Amino acid sequence: MSVFTSVTEPDLAAWLQNYAIGRLEQLQGISAGVQNSNFFVTTSLGRYVLTLFETMPRSELPFYLHLMAHLARHGLPVPAPVANRDNEYLGTLSGKPATLVSRLAGRSEMTPSVGHCARIGAMMAGLHLAGMSFGRRQPNPRGAEWRRDCAARVRAHLPPDQQAELDAELAYQAGVDLKALPQGVIHADMFRDNVLWDGDFVGGVIDFYFAGHDALLFDVAVTVNDWCAAADGGLDPARSTALLAAYAENRPFSDTERAAWPAMLRAAALRFWLSRLEDFHLPRAGEMVLVKDPDEYRQILRQRARATAMPALPA
Repeated sequence: MSVFTSVTEPDLAAWLQNYAIGRLEQLQGISAGVQNSNFFVTTSLGRYVLTLFETMPRSELPFYLHLMAHLARHGLPVPAPVANRDNEYLGTLSGKPATLVSRLAGRSEMTPSVGHCARIGAMMAGLHLAGMSFGRRQPNPRGAEWRRDCAARVRAHLPPDQQAELDAELAYQAGVDLKALPQGVIHADMFRDNVLWDGDFVGGVIDFYFAGHDALLFDVAVTVNDWCAAADGGLDPARSTALLAAYAENRPFSDTERAAWPAMLRAAALRFWLSRLEDFHLPRAGEMVLVKDPDEYRQILRQRARATAMPALPA
C-alpha cells in the first residue's frame, strides 16, 4: 500500500534482530494502494513484505494475521505471517503496529480472460470453505454500518446529482437483509491487483486487511464487479458466467443468494464508490499515495442499478 510512515534501514535492521530471518539486505517502499505503509524487505534468508498499520486499532489486527496463518495452513496461497522470537506476529516499528509476511511470487493480471475468472471463482470458494473453521470472528470493517457512516462524511463534498444518487442507493440498501444470507469470513477486496498469477495458476491472494465476517455473497459481488466489468461498467457475460460457475462447483449458491444477487452487486459497487470518494475528498498525508478514481465505481453502480438483465447465479 502507500507509504505514510517512513522506515529507515538502521531501524529495520535493529527490529529484525528479534526475528530468525537473517540480516537486512534491501528495503523498498511500495507505492500502490491507500491504507497502510508497505515495504518489500529482502534479507539474507528470504523475501518478505513489511506492513505498518496506519489507522487500524491494534486490537483488531490479530484477526487478520491469524486468518492468513489459518488459510495458509489449509493450503491456500496467501501470505503467511512471520513470528518473531517471542512467537508473536505483531510488533511495533516507527511507532506503528507492524508485521512481516512471506512475499509471494507472481504478478497481477489486469486484463483477465475467461480462464482467469474461472480460477479466481474456485479460489474464492476455497477461501470461504476454509474460513468456516476459523475460530475468530470480526465484523466486515467496510460493512453496512460503515457504508452509512462514510456516506455521511462525504455527502457534503458531492454535487447535488451525486448526492441524490447516493441517497437513493442508501435507501435501497436499507431494505436488504444481509443477515438472511449465508455468512462467513470474506476477503472483501479480491481485486485483480490483489491476486498474483504464477503462469495459469493463482500464485497468491494478498491484502487481507479488509477481511471480516459478512455475507459470503457480498465477497462474490466485489470480485465479479472488478474481474468481470466491461469498459462501460457493465458485466461481461462470459467472464461472469465462468467465475460464478467455478465458485458454485465448490460452494453451491442458495435460493436466498440467487434472489439477493442484484442487490449484492449494487452494495459492492456502493462500498468502493464510497471509499474512493473518501480517499479523494478527505485524503491523509503520505509520501507515496495512490488515490483511485471514484467515478469508475459510480459508473459501475449506475450500471448495476439500471440493469434489466445480468448473469444469474448458477442453480
